Amino acid sequence: MPLRYWKVRPYVLTAGRTRTRTPLLVHTLVSVPYYDAVFAAGLLPEARSLYENARRAARSVAELSAVCGISLGVTRVVVDDLAATDRLLVHSDHDNVDFRLLERLRDGLRKLA
Repeated sequence: MPLRYWKVRPYVLTAGRTRTRTPLLVHTLVSVPYYDAVFAAGLLPEARSLYENARRAARSVAELSAVCGISLGVTRVVVDDLAATDRLLVHSDHDNVDFRLLERLRDGLRKLA
């Protein structure tokens, strides 16, 4: 009898949790500081997919969700779990913000209004 891949229910992946310990917005960037193949081999397929896709380049939570085909809520919880093990780095939302650009954008929108 051939083995089949059974899709795991979201509440199994998140242990019933719907909230994260740290706020993870859709645009929050995550990356893998150092890749551990042994650690990856021990993960559930969904978590492994998130871990390996974040390894290639810093990606947003929303992008990981889309690329891996995992719901955003589950992605947030699993990313939070991986970050708690220090295997995944959650970048500060302020690291990549150009406040001067945002101010110019705001001023331009005010002129249009």
